[in-house]
Amino acid sequence: MTNTFEWAYAPAPEARDHVKINDRYELFIGGKFVRPQSKKYFATINPGDEKKLAEVAEANEKDVDNAVKAAQQAYEKTWKKMPARERGKYIFRIARMIQERARELAVIESLDGGKPIRESRDFDVPTAAAHFFYYAGWADKLEYAFPGKKPQSLGVAGQITPWNFPLLMASWKIAPALATGNTVVLKPAETTPLTALKLAEIMRDCDLPPGVVNIVTGFGKTGAALVNHAQVNKIAFTGSTEVGKIIQKSVAGTSKKLTLELGGKAANIVFDDAPINQAVEGIVNGIFFNQGHVCCAGSRLFVQENVAQEVIQKLKARMETLIVGNPLDKNTDIGAINSKEQLEKINAYLKIGLNEGLEIYQSSCNIPAQGYFCKPTLFLGAAQSNRVVQEEIFGPVLTVQTFRTIEEVIEKANNIPYGLSAGVWTDKGSKIFNLTTKLRAGVVWANTYNKFDPASPFGGYKESGFGREGGLHGLSAYLKF
Repeated sequence: MTNTFEWAYAPAPEARDHVKINDRYELFIGGKFVRPQSKKYFATINPGDEKKLAEVAEANEKDVDNAVKAAQQAYEKTWKKMPARERGKYIFRIARMIQERARELAVIESLDGGKPIRESRDFDVPTAAAHFFYYAGWADKLEYAFPGKKPQSLGVAGQITPWNFPLLMASWKIAPALATGNTVVLKPAETTPLTALKLAEIMRDCDLPPGVVNIVTGFGKTGAALVNHAQVNKIAFTGSTEVGKIIQKSVAGTSKKLTLELGGKAANIVFDDAPINQAVEGIVNGIFFNQGHVCCAGSRLFVQENVAQEVIQKLKARMETLIVGNPLDKNTDIGAINSKEQLEKINAYLKIGLNEGLEIYQSSCNIPAQGYFCKPTLFLGAAQSNRVVQEEIFGPVLTVQTFRTIEEVIEKANNIPYGLSAGVWTDKGSKIFNLTTKLRAGVVWANTYNKFDPASPFGGYKESGFGREGGLHGLSAYLKF
């Protein structure tokens, strides 16, 4: 006879007494927080309890114009003329201040975005600081980065970031732009603006010259005004494929440089010679620990037929151990869905999968009555034609398919509009290298998943966008030669 013990963890909430969130936030233009010309504000909501965190300014076209002009003036009069070594010192200072305020930033990221505090604390904030450190080191070495060329800055960079990694995506974009001598106007996602505004406070407190970084908050019209502004020289956008296509059409025929990091539907491929327990943990990390709120989430699982039963059984058992709940509780594995609208979209796809005749499996865990939460979900017996396989859900939903041969899984993995990332689990190095040359994905992880480094480029193919962020590729996107 075997005894089964169920362990109940006592709540372990992260403290909030060290966190300061203002009742109202203005726009950050020209080194100061200024009231919006629109005189409009909107609420940002904590998805964990549906309570308002703060009011945030809504920028109109005039506000965006003021921000771009401040960036243009700072570029011409200060930042472009400043020795690269001095620019690097400012970027180093930003990185250090992110580290100093890491605890506060992590809590705000979880409050505003819904992700577990463990992810904000251990990944988002440290990786954001790492990007500033990395690009600070390149600021005075661009000639070595691109030997035989004469790299020159572009001017004003308009940057639009998503709600899934608010601080990290801002760092991905701002750090290389500053290192290459450009100035910035950033528009963060309307549902997660708070860490970007905290980053504005850091820019101000480290005495960054006024206008070098400007942050305007708002909705789609604010982003459109930034994209269409005549004095913006570069657009960097991370977000949905639909919006990316609109932006691409908007800048067509102009001289603006463009990088797009868009949707994804990543394949996570498990071969029969893979370390199964390690693979199961990688699968969970790739789709559930982040609520599926990453464009590179491993949301399509392909398992070789002869080990499929074992993998699915172990995956179900692991799902039963996952804790869904308060994002600030250090025991939480899966936090809140970012917004009510996103939760409604996920639930709609769950109904679509059921209507398509798929077998559904959900964890038996309890979810809070207040807030936006979704149980981790498997769709078993999926086929290439299913909408839940082909379309991006952006939630903790995993489709499972089986395969027999390498050729079959490559064809299935590539038979999708997206091409951002993939994962391969096997003990054969030759198999890994074979797949990395044939999978149409910008990043392919081997026997791991969701590993990032500032020195490594990231980006996609097909409807996952074009251009790269991170590494030397991230520098070249902000330069002309």
